[in-house]
Amino acid sequence: MSTASGWAQLRQQARSLETQTDNLFQTYSSFSSNPSKKPSEDEIRIESQLQELLVKRDAVVASLSRTLDSDSAAASSATKLQNVLRHKEILSDHRKEYQRLKAAVTQARNHTNLLSSVRDDINQYRTSTHVDPSREAEYRLEERDAIDRSHDMADRVLSTAYEVNHGLGQQQLMLASINQRIKGAAMQIPGINTLIGKINTRKKRDSIILACLMSFCFLMVLWLR
Repeated sequence: MSTASGWAQLRQQARSLETQTDNLFQTYSSFSSNPSKKPSEDEIRIESQLQELLVKRDAVVASLSRTLDSDSAAASSATKLQNVLRHKEILSDHRKEYQRLKAAVTQARNHTNLLSSVRDDINQYRTSTHVDPSREAEYRLEERDAIDRSHDMADRVLSTAYEVNHGLGQQQLMLASINQRIKGAAMQIPGINTLIGKINTRKKRDSIILACLMSFCFLMVLWLR
């Protein structure tokens, strides 16, 4: 087999394998939208085919590289080199896409199994506790009545607090009025202001005398020491 014919056959095989990989990717991605609890036979088969295609393509790209190394024509080597690099790039992208799709399928299956496990636990709990649907509705009504009673009690407490606050406000206004009346009555008694002034003056004088006496005693203690 000549180098040219071998190169052409390898190129054709590489493109064919790439097309097959793209088609299998479309089928494999559907398993993430509707996952089963366990991998189905179709999923296992598609995944196995994808792995085999990636291995075959790796071998084909390696053969293309060896064919390129044995080609002595410099003019065609540059084009062939670009072809080999392009096939390697597509192969690398497809490997990443395979890993991404595999992770998406696994994540979707884990999510489905988790939801199924939660539903099974709920059903098992209801079965073990023998919860009658009618009894469950009655229980919910009882809970709602208890909540309503709690709300009514809170409303009564708030109403009582508002009444107490209003009463305190009225008492404060009454005391202020009484205080104002006492001041007014005191102003009307003859000589009361003069008497209050003399009392305040005497208090100030006594305070001054006491302060001077304390200062004198303090100075005497310092002088005797």
